[in-house]
Amino acid sequence: MSELSALSFTPAPPHRDAVLRFFYGPMDCGKSTLALQMNYNHGRQGRRGLVLTKHDRSGGPRVTSRIGLGLSAVEVTEDLDLVRLVLAHDQIDYLICDEACFYTVAQIEQLADLVDEHGVDVYAFGLASDFRSRMFPAAQRLFELADEVCRLQVEVLCWCGRQGRLNARVVDGVMARTGEQVVIADTDGAQVHYRVLCRRHYRTGDLGAPHPDQLTVSPV
Repeated sequence: MSELSALSFTPAPPHRDAVLRFFYGPMDCGKSTLALQMNYNHGRQGRRGLVLTKHDRSGGPRVTSRIGLGLSAVEVTEDLDLVRLVLAHDQIDYLICDEACFYTVAQIEQLADLVDEHGVDVYAFGLASDFRSRMFPAAQRLFELADEVCRLQVEVLCWCGRQGRLNARVVDGVMARTGEQVVIADTDGAQVHYRVLCRRHYRTGDLGAPHPDQLTVSPV
C-alpha cells in the first residue's frame, strides 16, 4: 500500500447550510429598504428568489420603502402554505420575507422547514414588538428559531433626540395603550398613525411637539 502525500487528495469544499436570518428594528429604520437591496444583490448573482410581504404600507402586494423604492411581492395570507408556495416553483434559492412579524407562527415554522429540509435561505424583516411594547407572536418565534438575529443599526430618533426603540400608536393626537394588535397605518400624521419613541417617552406617553404633518399653516 502506497502512502498518500498531503497534496494527493483535496476534499470538496463543504456545502454551505441554508440560513434563517431575522432583521428587526422600529419603524423607519430601513427594514424594507434592506430587504429590497438584498433581493437585488442575490438576483444579480443569478440566484432565484421570491419576495413576500404582508400588510405593506402601500395596501397592495408590494414591498415599499419610505425612500421611494418598491417591488411587486407575493401577499402572505393567513392560510398560505409557504413550503407549498416554494415547491411549486422549479428552483428557489432564497426568500425575502418583509413584514414577517405579521405572519402566523405556523408560517414561521414553515420558513424553518424550508431552510432545514429544502436548503432555501430565508431573510425575514419586521418589527419585534407592537404598539403595546409586546412582541408579535411571529417575531418571538423568529427570535427563538433564527440562526442569526440582527438589530438594524440605521438610527431612528425619538422627538427628544434619544434613540427611538418603541412604536407608539397615536389616535387623535393621543398615544393609544389598548386596541387591536394590528392596525395598518403609517407615520404620516393622519388621524391614526405611528411614532417611534425612546423608552422614557413611550412609558410616559409623552409625544412631544406635534408631528410635522399635523402642523397647520395659517393663511397670510
